[in-house]
Amino acid sequence: MAPTMPAGLVMSALTVALQQRQPARGLVLHSDRGSQYASDEYQALLKQHHVVCSMSRKANCWDNSVMERFFLNLKMERVWRRQYANHDEARRDINQYIVAFYNPVRLHSTLGYLSPAAHEAKSTAKEPICLSEIT
Repeated sequence: MAPTMPAGLVMSALTVALQQRQPARGLVLHSDRGSQYASDEYQALLKQHHVVCSMSRKANCWDNSVMERFFLNLKMERVWRRQYANHDEARRDINQYIVAFYNPVRLHSTLGYLSPAAHEAKSTAKEPICLSEIT
């Protein structure tokens, strides 16, 4: 979190995410058309990590609707209900909301009423191999 959104901020966030999650090559990362995402430095970081960049066409918000909804929920469920003493307090509280509640607990109708963490675990679980009973 920062008062502005320079390319360095989103590059730092992306670097942390890549280190924590270690996605396979070909991850598709969607963003809006902000200058920080279109910057040469950010695009080079994506290319370095074999991440495919996806940006909506101008004035087409549908691809980004899931993230827009996330930020609305964050504001409605947390930020607008609090008065933070300073930036550091806000940063800690918002991080706690995302890490301790939103990802592991909050249910989403679009995910079959699972939390994001449960949906991801379910979608990455390996189906057991069934052996034929015919010999």
